[in-house]
Amino acid sequence: MTDVDREVPGESGSVEPVDPFGNGAGAGNFALPSFSKVLGQVPAGAINLLKDVDLNVKIELGRTKMLIEDVLKLTEGSVVELDKLAGDPVDVFVNDQLVARGEVLVLNDNFCVRINEIVTAVEE
Repeated sequence: MTDVDREVPGESGSVEPVDPFGNGAGAGNFALPSFSKVLGQVPAGAINLLKDVDLNVKIELGRTKMLIEDVLKLTEGSVVELDKLAGDPVDVFVNDQLVARGEVLVLNDNFCVRINEIVTAVEE
């Protein structure tokens, strides 16, 4: 166990984290710097620097659990039942983070997803 992980009892019987630098300050005394000043100094066109960054986008139709034996029996034409019904919203993940839900559509013989809901961090 490192000094950072070790905790010592406080006067009131509560547990307070140990300061690894020996300054006598617990974690409760730490304050994050204000980033609002820094964000205010960012030029308006700075977001353009991020426009060509690749993100991994996945659409999840559903999930299932299968035994290895059943996976080995899969062949062309096999049907795998998922945990969602036809017409249920699909999940949209960006870099493995759930960001939206939508419905599957077919447009010019291609599958696509119409976004119906943006997921906030609280909803997850």
